[in-house]
Amino acid sequence: MSTSPSRSLDTFANPNVGRDYVIDFDCPEFTCVCPLTGQPDFATIRIQYIPDQKCLEMKSLKLFLWSFRDEGHFHEAVTNQILDELTTACAPRWMRVVGFFNVRGGMRPIITVEYPDPMTGDRVSPPVDPLRS
Repeated sequence: MSTSPSRSLDTFANPNVGRDYVIDFDCPEFTCVCPLTGQPDFATIRIQYIPDQKCLEMKSLKLFLWSFRDEGHFHEAVTNQILDELTTACAPRWMRVVGFFNVRGGMRPIITVEYPDPMTGDRVSPPVDPLRS
């Protein structure tokens, strides 16, 4: 397995597919770049999910999050993109991604996104990744 940043996400079979349980990851060293200023943005990204058939492999998740470090993203966009790519990779029963971004201009943005959408309660299919079909 590579040790370079990568958007490739590896999974493994859920060892307890008949039970709902939460897997919780914290990445306190997430970085991306502000698309307007080019300055680095720092955040803790928290990923919580209930797996269905597949679980996310931790090293590939680390390299996936690392792959955003030199890219320009608004906080809202990158948090949503992370959720979309993770749900595509593992099709969880439920997932929440929270971006706790560092203070900027005296305010700390905290972005929370969930799958399925908590506003409607609908379980929608994760986006299809044409490279994985």
